[in-house]
Amino acid sequence: MEAGAGGSRAHLAALVLARGGSKGIPLKNIKLLAGVPLIGWVLRAAVDAGVFHSVWVSTDHDEIEKVAKQFGAQVHRRSPEVSQDSSTSLEAIREFLNHHHEVDIVGNIQATSPCLHPSDLIKVADLIQKEGFDSVFSVVRRHQFRWSEVKKGGSKMTEPQNLNPAKRYRRQDWAGELYENGSFYFAKRHLIEKGYLQGGKMAYYEMRAEHSVDIDIDIDWPIAEQRVLSFGYFGKDPLKEVKLLVCSIDGCLTNGRIYVTEDQKEMVSYDYRDIVGINLLKKRGIQIRLISERDCSKTLSAMQLGCIAKVSATNKLQVLEDWQKDMGLSWKEIAYLGNEESDVECLKKAGMSGVPADACTVAQKAAGYICKSSGGCGAVREFAEHIFMLLEKVNSARKQMEEMSSAGNEMGGK
Repeated sequence: MEAGAGGSRAHLAALVLARGGSKGIPLKNIKLLAGVPLIGWVLRAAVDAGVFHSVWVSTDHDEIEKVAKQFGAQVHRRSPEVSQDSSTSLEAIREFLNHHHEVDIVGNIQATSPCLHPSDLIKVADLIQKEGFDSVFSVVRRHQFRWSEVKKGGSKMTEPQNLNPAKRYRRQDWAGELYENGSFYFAKRHLIEKGYLQGGKMAYYEMRAEHSVDIDIDIDWPIAEQRVLSFGYFGKDPLKEVKLLVCSIDGCLTNGRIYVTEDQKEMVSYDYRDIVGINLLKKRGIQIRLISERDCSKTLSAMQLGCIAKVSATNKLQVLEDWQKDMGLSWKEIAYLGNEESDVECLKKAGMSGVPADACTVAQKAAGYICKSSGGCGAVREFAEHIFMLLEKVNSARKQMEEMSSAGNEMGGK
């Protein structure tokens, strides 16, 4: 076991560098990726790994600080000197160590690696703390043939770097090569103080290719969202198939505005895409129930949604708990879409939770997914698509478990 200066177990700190300035995407580190701030994905993995004595975000921006604390991290306010475009990661890490003398090992995790899993971090911590490595960094295996670069207009010809063109490998016959993927760099204090993130007794940690996602430019964002939904880490508790969606009417199904006619009749507007989303959920066997703090029974009757609804609800959580018990569901089987402070406790209870883009701040903090669409403008349809993506993940995991179990039984019978 690695020992600290006083002979006790060495203090291993996770450190995510996230300054406010970005040449490519403004405030990229907290831009929503699949409904979660980008930095939230790696912080969730670091906290749930359970191997770090402390989890930190080094930032110079107030909004990034708020998000970091929301995901359970402590915050180191970095100085302007190491917050420039020209500042290096090593400079920011050394400044952090100068202010935190208790830290013996730094696990520098890149905010732009949203498919990182706790299992990776646990194995890397063992390499440093139990096997005595001074530095460990992440790599990914690639099967790419490299050629030398030549200047345009020159007479020099390109040359193969890792292949013989006369005897090209088949992919299945070639192990490929290891490349740094930038997901994380773990190093002991003495190395960092000398100006190194890699040195001493070194080891690499090979990540699965599907987990090796690095976001550098905005065009990568839609692709990254699909990768995260397929291969990202969603928390300690396993996902379960959703059987009930409860949706707040005002501000989610509608935009929250009430129009009053001259004869004192109330009118609201809704987006047909949301009705399509509700119908798609029903076709997948998911029940839909609606809830509102005001009496909007006439509006619901006019919309003809065919959903059970509770209006004039003074305690939304009590209504949700009653429905949960009556239907015999676990909280993991319930999804909730809300937007107001009165929805916060419901959002916290539900296994899957979401809010429209224009939801109040406290509701956004309590939700697991923040829609790009506003209330009454497609948020329900978007949340439905999110549910479908996660259901695919559940079904995929179930199939993998069945295949593993079947393979195990076959091996046991031989």
